Amino acid sequence: MDIARAAAELFAERGPDGTTAEAIAQRAGIALRTFYRYFRGKQEAVGPLLAAGGDAWRALLADAEPGGDLRLVLESAIAATLSAPGPHGSEQLATTRGLLRAAQDDPALRAVWYRVNQESEERLGPVLARLAGPGADPLDVRLAAAAATDAIRIALETWALTDDPATGSPGSPAVLALRCLRELTGGISLLGGAASGSGHAGEGHEAVGQGTHQ
Repeated sequence: MDIARAAAELFAERGPDGTTAEAIAQRAGIALRTFYRYFRGKQEAVGPLLAAGGDAWRALLADAEPGGDLRLVLESAIAATLSAPGPHGSEQLATTRGLLRAAQDDPALRAVWYRVNQESEERLGPVLARLAGPGADPLDVRLAAAAATDAIRIALETWALTDDPATGSPGSPAVLALRCLRELTGGISLLGGAASGSGHAGEGHEAVGQGTHQ
């Protein structure tokens, strides 16, 4: 993570093209050979930072009890993770925004982002399978994992290209992710089938806003 933070700082200062592996190693206070022990290239170095949000989200889901309303469990975990609780949450979202903006013009960095999301989806599947119970359709579980992962990915990508604040606005990551989740999971029976429409989404927006102000 120290190497990842050093890489993110340099990307923000100089851009990926202006950053070398040597510079990242120097900023992190390590030898270049140590850098390459952990990462194949400079873009790979930010992978742990990009993965941190997904790790925190899955940890919340792993603590949930099976047998509840899986849609509500997912929505609650998304809201809690993306509502930037505390200074570290705000810093994480700001770093993610900067990296996603840089990724627009850097295919290698964009590939790291997609890989992180693919790995997160694969790790989410067993978590959702446990929450859904032994009778759940494996296809539904896989679809739910894919939809939930993509909902967060699309929300963060959309937010990153705007100047909207991290919380308290219709364009914030938490609100966008809940909207994406409901649109993407409307036909998945494991998550309650069809979404209940725009009124349900509006209620979710209000709930996230209330959680943010608290």
